[in-house]
Amino acid sequence: MSRNSPVRIVRVDLDGRPRWGLVEGDTVYGLQGEVFGRYGRGEELGTLDTLRLLPPTTPTKIVCVGLNYRAHAEESQMALPAEPLLFFKPPSSLIGAGDYIILPPQSQRVDYEAELAVIIGRRCRNVTPQEAWHYVWGVTCGNDITARDLQRRDNQWTRAKGFDTFCPLGPWMIYAPDEADVADLEVICRVNGQVRQRGRTTDMVFSPAQLIAYIASIMTLEPGDVIMTGTPAGIGPLSPGDLVEVEVEGIGVLCNPVKAADR
Repeated sequence: MSRNSPVRIVRVDLDGRPRWGLVEGDTVYGLQGEVFGRYGRGEELGTLDTLRLLPPTTPTKIVCVGLNYRAHAEESQMALPAEPLLFFKPPSSLIGAGDYIILPPQSQRVDYEAELAVIIGRRCRNVTPQEAWHYVWGVTCGNDITARDLQRRDNQWTRAKGFDTFCPLGPWMIYAPDEADVADLEVICRVNGQVRQRGRTTDMVFSPAQLIAYIASIMTLEPGDVIMTGTPAGIGPLSPGDLVEVEVEGIGVLCNPVKAADR
């Protein structure tokens, strides 16, 4: 992942239809070819400030990892897992940069969780940690929105993690050809401009490559699938009117406003 001129790929809403695009500076160009294969730059579509950004990938599944930062496990008063603790978010929970996070009436506490998200680029099954990164296309910023009260009430987390709008991703995905590109990145969450979370990917219990290998020993990962790699300490609640930002060093800033569900 070149810090000087990283390859950035977006999905945008163009006249009501999704289009893949390449970002150069602030300009978005149409992507010609296969997003996870061979592609080139096409016609100019517009600029980042004039186009609505969609989630930057279309996964068959979103696999999430709980308690993968030591300090977060401590604040949650839970023991570190001996193996990765997995759960799912449905693709219907995806939203893009700028879209509203909607607080559902079923929950009295909905939290932010800033995360590095890994995007698979090739079908992946039964690989070693040493092989795993060959199956990755890149990375993006993610927010594992969680209905905390429902999570504490339920024996499993599908309801707490699965509401519509509970998986903001973006603003784009960055090509990351080497695991070293993500080995030591700062992960920050801000709410209304105030820093609430600040951690580094070096603090993960299981590295992204270890997570990929573990998950791929259970299920086949398809191109476009997302792995949410866990959140640092500092989780907390969101309220209507908040603006929540997830920044991952070298990737960008994912920004989403928050509102209550219409009654």
